[in-house]
Amino acid sequence: MSLLVVQHQTTCPPGRVGTWLRDAGVNLDVRRPYTGEALPTDLSGHDGLLVLGGQMGCRDDEVAPWLPAVRDLISTAAKGGTPTLGICLGHQLAAVALGGEVGRNPGGRTVGVLTVGETPQLADDAVLAGATGAPVPQWNDDIVTRLPEGGVALADNERGDLLLARLAPTVWGVQGHPEADLVIVTAWAVSDSGTPGVEGIDLPAALAAVRDAQPAIEAAWRPVTEAFAARL
Repeated sequence: MSLLVVQHQTTCPPGRVGTWLRDAGVNLDVRRPYTGEALPTDLSGHDGLLVLGGQMGCRDDEVAPWLPAVRDLISTAAKGGTPTLGICLGHQLAAVALGGEVGRNPGGRTVGVLTVGETPQLADDAVLAGATGAPVPQWNDDIVTRLPEGGVALADNERGDLLLARLAPTVWGVQGHPEADLVIVTAWAVSDSGTPGVEGIDLPAALAAVRDAQPAIEAAWRPVTEAFAARL
């Protein structure tokens, strides 16, 4: 099984999701277009698509000129029934690629660990059901404000923000960062420290929450990752 992975920046790698996928027998073809690596024009030779997070917005094409190609790949995947998972920015890219909308979270930046809500829709989902009630790191300004036609909201977090969605029959989105361990999240905190975006946010407390949630995150999200791998 071969999975095309789009990584948007050095500090947003596949992390433990990549480890879990490899453990499940999936070969990761990681492309880093920010270094000049080319993205394929189609998904021939790949059994699925994983689009990771990043600091840019989902329509920041001038900042990240490869984003239109990523949106096209997501659209191609959805039309062809290719299993696709979007994480944070990847979730937002999938939403707009398929006709939804993304905007600033009116509640402000979300930083720390939040919990996946419980819904009948999530319980019935073939991939994300195992995330019910699970903690997940979040580090984002934007959220999906309108789903694509036919998209299904699967769960919110306790703030009422959309957290999990099935954006098309074979396209799943996660607004959180199940891939991000404490090392990855600490790098984000160091990068953001002192910037206006984190005013009023207790970064040490957020990092402590991520640290304390590690066992529960891994217990829930490894099976979810394996469920996605089983669709490839």
